[in-house]
Amino acid sequence: MDTTMPAHQRSWDYVVVGSGAGGGTLAARLVEGGQRVFLIEAGPDPADADAAAVDARLPDDYEVPGFHAHASENPAISWNFHVRHYADTQRQARDPKFVAERDGVLYPRAAALGGCTAHNAMIFMPPHDSDWDHIAGLTGDRSWRASAMRRHLKRLEDCRHRPVWRALRHLGLDPTGHGWNGWLRTERSVPLQALGDPGMVALAARTAATLLAGWRHPIDGLRHALWGAGDPNARGPKLWRGSFEGLCYTPLSTAGHRRTGTRERLLQVAQRHPGRLHVETDALATRVLFDAEGAACGVEYLKGRHLYRAHALPARTPGERRTVQAGREVVLCGGAFNTPQLLMLSGIGPAEELRRHGIAVRHDLAGVGRNLQDRYEIALTHRMGQPWELLDGARFRRGDRPWQRWRERRSSLYDGSGAALAVVRRSSRRAPEPDLFCMALPTLFEGYAPGYSRAIEAHADRLTWAVLKAHTRNRAGRVTLRSADPLEPPHIDFRYFEEGDDQAGEDLRAMVEAIRFVRRLTEPLRASGVIAEETSPGLAVDSDEALARHVRDTAWGHHASCSCPIGPVADGGVLASDFRVHGLRRLRVVDASVFPRIPGFFVAAAVYLVGEKAAETLLQQGDPPRPPGGGPATGTHPRSTT
Repeated sequence: MDTTMPAHQRSWDYVVVGSGAGGGTLAARLVEGGQRVFLIEAGPDPADADAAAVDARLPDDYEVPGFHAHASENPAISWNFHVRHYADTQRQARDPKFVAERDGVLYPRAAALGGCTAHNAMIFMPPHDSDWDHIAGLTGDRSWRASAMRRHLKRLEDCRHRPVWRALRHLGLDPTGHGWNGWLRTERSVPLQALGDPGMVALAARTAATLLAGWRHPIDGLRHALWGAGDPNARGPKLWRGSFEGLCYTPLSTAGHRRTGTRERLLQVAQRHPGRLHVETDALATRVLFDAEGAACGVEYLKGRHLYRAHALPARTPGERRTVQAGREVVLCGGAFNTPQLLMLSGIGPAEELRRHGIAVRHDLAGVGRNLQDRYEIALTHRMGQPWELLDGARFRRGDRPWQRWRERRSSLYDGSGAALAVVRRSSRRAPEPDLFCMALPTLFEGYAPGYSRAIEAHADRLTWAVLKAHTRNRAGRVTLRSADPLEPPHIDFRYFEEGDDQAGEDLRAMVEAIRFVRRLTEPLRASGVIAEETSPGLAVDSDEALARHVRDTAWGHHASCSCPIGPVADGGVLASDFRVHGLRRLRVVDASVFPRIPGFFVAAAVYLVGEKAAETLLQQGDPPRPPGGGPATGTHPRSTT
């Protein structure tokens, strides 16, 4: 390779768009497999001097796990989408998080090396086996079965939070299902109840006692607790069938209690394999290029900082237009919002939608941007009888007392993402899998509204029980274009509850049941004065109808997925089981948009595993190099305005 030429003018095997859990994982494995990869990332490296020059909170916002809320609002690396939960504006305006001038509710995304692994809460929980088996059944592709996907988990995870089993594995004893030698380290943060706060000790002890007393089969609860030691990812002996339920901690993707993800992975691979990986940061992909035979052959992008208008501080300049060629394939990994947008800007999607914006139709594929899904989340917030002692001196910034302890001893509130404890359970006995994840946070968090990270700093006497509803049934959300301008974010409507397609209303009933469950957990703490009052929704909101109204008005999500699903075209599918875009050559998608239905509780682990699977697939059966001289077609794509 001629290294004297600019990188985008050199020869590359693969062009990968997006460096998050899917794209970063894929690119690194391809490079290790001997391929040359050009990786396009819209944002900067969040830990370099250029990013810190935009906002002085970097690199701490990136590196310190306890600062993840601030990372999601850091103007150097944040994209602020504003989404609709309801098309009905009057209905939508009842949400206190609704921003009228932006016509939506804040939905933070990251534009940074590492994608959303640069600002997420780092919780690492692979999906339930049934999520993988569903894809295998839908496609007939046995490589998606849970038993096969566990092999990818072994390659991914470096588990450090089960030290006894980590040692026993050398003796051939390893029933846990964890990976021990992968590239992504997982840890447990210092338990918040171990930081010497009497209120936190009371919360943990009384919650555990209440939970055990109410367990349908107490022996099962005790068995899970003793075997798994609160590890929600532990598989346990075969005779203990079923997914984890009960009291648990939240495993995190951290290394020495410092954030780790695809950023670190890519930098390490680039160092080990010089010349094979080029990471083009501050580069916004604008369309896929195709050769005269209709195969994807490259990507057009704009070089420049903060070009996309979802950026917290969008630039006023259009950027420098560039192209890069892919000798083998183009892989889109931009996530559930940006991948369907990029496909549509490239003439791939619902024909009527494309023509409405003056985009020539290359391939009419109705499923692009459809099937958008998310989990529902709500908050029950409380005022404590006394402020949390563990928050004494916490200002969530460099130099404060917990930051000093984090830097010097890695024994601090900031070691983790804030969950004191969590409970996994089923919303009803009929639920095929545990579908509620309830976690206690010693802070105020009622969803994403501008400035929410600063509100966390201001409330040292609050407890939030955040409730997450997994395996949601609503598949009616959509991503559509606002215009043919690639700098303009798309229109995103999740179509919550009655506007969606969960006609039986099962998701809403599950959330109401979750509120009642949390109240049962907190009742002993209220009775003893540890909790002074429930501030939202408040105990006066008690009927099923009133609680359902509260859920409709305040629910949010942050695990957008499924907008380019694997599945048959006739059923709205966009991708084959090997990630190829139906009807097109040399073009694949590898990110959160590929799932037919939203998997598990937290999507990051699922996307990491998809990246591992896709890399193996491409290295085994990827298209051969394009013949020399096969340049991009001309005149078949309108050049989008900028």
